[in-house]
Amino acid sequence: MTSVLLINLAVFAGAVVSGLAGFAFSAVAGAILLHVLPPTEAVPLMMICSIATQAACLCTAHRSVDWKGSFILIIGGLLGIPFAVYALQTIDTWSFRIGFGMFVAAYAAYMLWRPAVTCIRQMNGLQHALVGFGGGLVGGITAMPGALPTIWCDLNGVPKNQQRGLVQPFILAMQVFALALMLSQSTLSSKILFDVIACLPALVAGTALGIALFYRVNDMGFRRTVLGVLFISGLALAF
Repeated sequence: MTSVLLINLAVFAGAVVSGLAGFAFSAVAGAILLHVLPPTEAVPLMMICSIATQAACLCTAHRSVDWKGSFILIIGGLLGIPFAVYALQTIDTWSFRIGFGMFVAAYAAYMLWRPAVTCIRQMNGLQHALVGFGGGLVGGITAMPGALPTIWCDLNGVPKNQQRGLVQPFILAMQVFALALMLSQSTLSSKILFDVIACLPALVAGTALGIALFYRVNDMGFRRTVLGVLFISGLALAF
């Protein structure tokens, strides 16, 4: 019973943060789930729940979706994943994760004290593709595909609705692709399916609360929330 309660608490917390900030479900939920379940069960559970949360967020923000920009981001991300697979076999990924986590945390800490960009800078297709490539490459190593696109949007002063409409489809596509790769190598056990069903109320409630908070917070509050989540995610990745 304690295990079930902890799983539901982890899923609820991750869904609230993901529904509000648009990412970081695994960074939040994993802090609890990886102490309750073995990685072979925790990782697929987080991926399934995260995809469900991302899909719900995307449905509520469908009017703000930048299909052209997101499509270019996704193509770049898919091109970056094979390089991530190669990097996993050739470089010290542990050191890379620590370094990238410290970079993300340092960036977020600095930007929390720096005034936000007030004018939106125009981003072209090549920039979208390069950011997507970097997101796919880094995401394949660190499981944080949305970090670089989110940082890029912050640097360019993209408001919250436009940012969600650009980055959300990218994160969802990367997670679906990652889950498909995982399923191609193994099958989901009945235990994972039981965990998904058991935490479904917490997932729905957390996602609904996170999305409601997203529409209540202004652009400045959303920016601070995103930077705070990036800071915590970076520290979690590094340490």
